[in-house]
Amino acid sequence: MLYDLTAIDERSRQNRNGQPESDFTMVYHLLSFDRNEDIRIKVPLEDKFPSIDTITHMWHNANWYEREAYDMFGIKFDGHPNLRRILMPWTWEGHPLRKEHPARATEMGHFSLPQDKQDHEQEAMQFKPEEWGMKRESEDTEFMFLNLGPQHPGTHGVLRLILQIDGEMIVDIVPDIGFHHRGAEKMGERQSWHTYIPYTDRIDYLGGVMNNFPYVMAVEKLAGIEIPERAQVIRIMMTELFRIISHLVWYGTFAQDLGALSPVFFMFNDREKAFQIVEAVTGGRMHPSWFRIGGTAADLPKGWDEMVKDFLEYMPRRLKEYDTMVMKNRIFKARTIGIGAYNTEEAIEWGVTGPGLRATGLEWDYRKKRPYSGIDQFEFDIPTATNGDCYDRAVVRVEEMRQSLRIIQQCLENMPEGHYKSAHPLATPPRKDMTMHDIETLITHFLGVSWGPVIPPGEAHAAVEASKGVNGYYLVSDGNTISYRTRIRAPSFPHIQMVPYISGGETVADVLSILGSIDFVLADVDR
Repeated sequence: MLYDLTAIDERSRQNRNGQPESDFTMVYHLLSFDRNEDIRIKVPLEDKFPSIDTITHMWHNANWYEREAYDMFGIKFDGHPNLRRILMPWTWEGHPLRKEHPARATEMGHFSLPQDKQDHEQEAMQFKPEEWGMKRESEDTEFMFLNLGPQHPGTHGVLRLILQIDGEMIVDIVPDIGFHHRGAEKMGERQSWHTYIPYTDRIDYLGGVMNNFPYVMAVEKLAGIEIPERAQVIRIMMTELFRIISHLVWYGTFAQDLGALSPVFFMFNDREKAFQIVEAVTGGRMHPSWFRIGGTAADLPKGWDEMVKDFLEYMPRRLKEYDTMVMKNRIFKARTIGIGAYNTEEAIEWGVTGPGLRATGLEWDYRKKRPYSGIDQFEFDIPTATNGDCYDRAVVRVEEMRQSLRIIQQCLENMPEGHYKSAHPLATPPRKDMTMHDIETLITHFLGVSWGPVIPPGEAHAAVEASKGVNGYYLVSDGNTISYRTRIRAPSFPHIQMVPYISGGETVADVLSILGSIDFVLADVDR
C-alpha cells in the first residue's frame, strides 16, 4: 500500500542526519501487509520549483497525494493526469508549506475584494466538466451535473460532490474538498511540541484523545521517553472509550441518512453517558487535549472506576437493542447490502485502512500487528466481514464497540499502580515531584512549560488504529523547541478519494449510503 506521500522543504534545515543536500525531499511511505514492514523512500529534489515523475500509474491513491504535494509545496509531477490544487482555492497565490509562505494572517497584507478579483474568484468556482475529462452528453442522452453539498447533511460536513448522472444513475463523481482546511500541518511549525497537542484534537474531532495518541508517541520516540505502565493503560482505556463515542455518532447518523430518525437520538444519549466519564477524568469533553508528552495530564480521579463499571453494565444491552432497530431492519439492509462494495486488493490500491479494510476480510489491525502502549497485553478479537459493502462496514464497527468494551473492562480490572507520567526530563510538563528540589529543576520546569522541550534532531513516525482507520504522525525535528515538519496521515483523505470508484453505476440515493458507511470527518480529510 502507498500509505503516505508527502514532501519536506529542506532549505532552512540545519541537521540533515546524513541526507544528501537538496532543496526539497519527496517522502514515499510504503506499507507491506504480508511482511508487516514499512519502506520509506526519500528522493532529494533541487531547484526552487522542482519536478518528479508521477506514480499514479502504480497506485491509484497517489493522485490526491501528489496533488496535495503540488498544492502545498509547488512540486510538479510529470505525467499526472490532472495536476491542480486540491485543498487551497485555485486562485490561491503561493504554496503554504514552503518555508517562505507566512504562517499567520498578521504576516500578510490586508484583505481586499475589488470587483475584478471577485469576478475572477466567481469564475474559478464554475465547474467545467471538460476540465475533468467529462462529456456533457453521449450519443443518446444529455448528462446532468448535480451538486451534492457542501451544505447537504448527508455529506457530514463541508464536502462538495459534483455528480455526473444519467437519470438516477451515477456516471462519475468529482469530490471537491478543502473547505475545512485550516493549515494544521503549518501550525506545527510555529507551536511548541507541547502546545501543539490541542491542535491534534481538531483533526478527527470525534476521536478526542485518540488524536493526541500518535502525535505524543512520535515525540516520545524522538526524545527516547519511556512511558510508565499506569499511563499506558490509562491511555488505552480512554482511546477505546473514544472509539465507542465516535462509532456511536457514526451509527446514529448512518441510520439517519437512510431514513431512520429514532436511533440517532438514542445513540447520542448513550454517547452523553460516555462523555460524563471523559469529563470526570479529563475536565473536557470532545476535545480534552489530555495526553501529554510522557504520559497524561493528570491521574484518574477518585470514583472513576464506579463510573466505568456502570457504563460497562449499561452499554451491551443498548447495542443489542440497536441490532434489532438498525442492523436487522429490512429497509436498512436493502439500502446497504451489495452497495459500494470493493475487495481487499482494491482497498489496498486506494489506501483504505481500519473498518473499511477489515470489511473485505483482511484481519489487519494496528493494535494486533504493531502493538503500542501495552495493548498486546489485552484480550480482544478483530472483527472482519467478507463482502466489503456498506452493510459489512457497519457490521465491523458495531462489533468493534463490543470489543472496545472488553478492553475497557480489562483496564478496569487490571489498572496498575504507579505514576501517570514519565520522570524523563523532556516529559512535558515535568512531574511536580521533579520540580521543587532546587532552583535548577524549577527553571527546567518553567522552560518546559513556556518554551517546550528541545527535542533531539531526527525523525519519527507513530500510528494508532483510530476509529476511522490508521492515524499517523510523521515528525521531523531540527533540534529545536518546535517541529520542523509535521505530517498528519489521516485515514479519511484516501477514503473520500475512493468514493467515485465505488459509486459508479449506483443511484444518487446510494451515494448517501456509501458516504455514511465510510465514516469520515472533513477536518480529517482537509486537516
